[in-house]
Amino acid sequence: MKWTPIGSTVAVALALVAGPVQAGPLEDRVAAGKPIRLGFANAAPWAHPGKSGEPLGFVNVITIEVLKKMGHTKIEPVLTDWAGLIPSLVAGRVDIITGGMYILKARCKNIDFSEPIGQFGNAFIVPKGNPKKLQNYEDIKKSGAVMAVPTGYVMVKEARKVGIAENKIMKVPGTTEVLAAVRSGRADIGAMTAVEADKIARETGNVDATDTNALPKWTFNWVGIGFHLSDDKIRAKFNAAMKGYIGSKKMLAQVAQYDYIPANVPGDVKTEWICANR
Repeated sequence: MKWTPIGSTVAVALALVAGPVQAGPLEDRVAAGKPIRLGFANAAPWAHPGKSGEPLGFVNVITIEVLKKMGHTKIEPVLTDWAGLIPSLVAGRVDIITGGMYILKARCKNIDFSEPIGQFGNAFIVPKGNPKKLQNYEDIKKSGAVMAVPTGYVMVKEARKVGIAENKIMKVPGTTEVLAAVRSGRADIGAMTAVEADKIARETGNVDATDTNALPKWTFNWVGIGFHLSDDKIRAKFNAAMKGYIGSKKMLAQVAQYDYIPANVPGDVKTEWICANR
């Protein structure tokens, strides 16, 4: 597959100045032999450009594989800023957006999402063997354990919501400092995203990552592929093509290099429910 990237932050900015691009529904573009314009931001490991502008990251890998199953191999990568993804889709400058976008109620008003390609939540790092048997916020609260967490991470808000005492929440600059706090014994447990926790556990070998599914569902978010509101038919075909692929051995092998782990497989939750509840 030959990549001919035309998009960039500058290109999108120029397009915005030039006015809206008139384009028919994606099915019409495909029928006319035009490439599918894949919009994404530089947000590794979710999505990012390669040296030649090719779309990398696990969300792009999944999207391109599903499109291939549908018979679509003409893909035109369009790189833009994160904030420009939805406006570009709405304006018809791109046909599909990836980038690891959470399915949220506010976004569902402006674009349509595929069924989820993954669920993403938080996890913890603990000393090897998890001596205090800590798996979730309730365990931390009941045990009086000290939790280290990067300042500004959503886990601070989640811990407070559960009722963990403020003096048990150790805020540090980043995940490196979380690891140092756990290793030194200054903290009993360290909070971060599940992707980060799994990577740190694999790379260091002296801490364990807890199971992200041990946390309550309200802490989870789901990622979907964004489609224009007028592209219901091709979105339905995309959803159909995802069946049998999402969570398969083939898919997990393809995305493993980008830190997508089996715990990220979305399960049975539907986009309709996510749009109403997130």
